[in-house]
Amino acid sequence: MGEKLVFQTDEGEVTLVVIEQTRLNGADYLLVSEDTEDEEAECLILKDVSGAEEKEARYEPVEDEALVDALMKIFAELLPEDTTFA
Repeated sequence: MGEKLVFQTDEGEVTLVVIEQTRLNGADYLLVSEDTEDEEAECLILKDVSGAEEKEARYEPVEDEALVDALMKIFAELLPEDTTFA
């Protein structure tokens, strides 16, 4: 994908690159990483928690380890075979 999104956080603006997206049990998830050229960049899974009436999407990090594991399996299948996760 490679789309860049700017997020507002308590610390200010953060630019993240969307690596992949998926939908699970009616919820949308993004696999993102920092906007960097470093191939060893850390990734994060964000869940869309915005309501249907909201103009802008709101995302929160997924913290449930079982859900993270399930989503990483899905993302691993969607990404090229040479993609690795630490």
